[in-house]
Amino acid sequence: MVAVQLKFVDAGELYVSWRWEHALDQPRVLVLPRALVQDALDELARAVPSPLPGETGGQALVRALTHGPLPDRAREIALSDRLARALLPHQLAAELNAVIARGLRPHLRVQPSPSTALVPWEALRIDEGERTVHAADVSVLPPATVRNAPERRVSPFRGPVVGVLDPRVPGFADASALGSVLGPIPDGSDLAALAKTLGGARRDDLDRDVLEPALADASRLLYVGHVTTGGHGLDARLHLSCRADTEGRAAVLGAHRPLTAADVVLGHRPGAPRPWRIPNRVAMVACESGGDVRFAEPAGLVAAMVHGGAEYVASTRWTLPTDAGLAHLVPGFPPTAVLGPAVVAVDAAQSAADPVAALGAWQREQADLWERTGDPAHSPVVWAAFTTAWAPGPR
Repeated sequence: MVAVQLKFVDAGELYVSWRWEHALDQPRVLVLPRALVQDALDELARAVPSPLPGETGGQALVRALTHGPLPDRAREIALSDRLARALLPHQLAAELNAVIARGLRPHLRVQPSPSTALVPWEALRIDEGERTVHAADVSVLPPATVRNAPERRVSPFRGPVVGVLDPRVPGFADASALGSVLGPIPDGSDLAALAKTLGGARRDDLDRDVLEPALADASRLLYVGHVTTGGHGLDARLHLSCRADTEGRAAVLGAHRPLTAADVVLGHRPGAPRPWRIPNRVAMVACESGGDVRFAEPAGLVAAMVHGGAEYVASTRWTLPTDAGLAHLVPGFPPTAVLGPAVVAVDAAQSAADPVAALGAWQREQADLWERTGDPAHSPVVWAAFTTAWAPGPR
């Protein structure tokens, strides 16, 4: 593998450095003046369906899907072009092209900064009809303090798959903020087949006391549901079927206690703390499940999973719209399921020999359909939200 580590640091200006893993002693460092990059980053923040300051989640979805560029091919292409020009250094592009010219496919490992947390690196348009994932495999590089923590042990890739598909959250009806994300699952669909394999969807018995021991001998976890963010990374919350009397570190929400990143890292029983053992591969199909990089400290659900033993963690950068939301808010949206097929694609990628390359292959297919047809069912609003953090253990 020919891999390059690309790191961004916010320190007034935006600092960018990169180094090839076969020449770690030869780093390159550039300063990207904030005045030249911030307008593009602000445009991206207004384009994606994650709440801006003062917005509710519903308002953010209306803004992004009704008025934003992501469901419109010409406007999305213009934004992706602008982001690529602003954020990918010319020297790095030339070095990547030199690798490609040798018949090799480079692996771009990106460690974003808080100001670049929303950037869909896989979807940046680097040439006519070509995105980054056409030329390279792309993954998120967790901070060194997380991936190289002395107590971290990467879990072996063996054992069963644990599925938590759209769990019922106590006290929240289907039409509420923490209600169903998948909606009715069509009979005969790939998603229905996946749900059957994993024990069903909309279960109400999957709480932390069931999940923790199940993960101890698992190879993978597929979670499809709700993630909400708090004031800091360790307060990022994953919503299971946990009732209010369940032990944990989060405040109770009515009849429900969320599971936080701190619960995973430190143990959810404060009186007898024991870190969770996390399987080798984790996928969290939920709103902003990869929101770690929005915070200055390297902590959140992705970091918690990596710390607990995961090598690959698939997550999302921004709020994922449901199929019902897309149909309601995007003008002319076809009667096409989008979120369910994305779940199936992410699950398939996690079971592949190389989850990063497999997710990229699906994203390339979606990008090609989007460029060719402009069909909003293939808009980057869903597929570009996904990325995979890769943190191999010591070789």
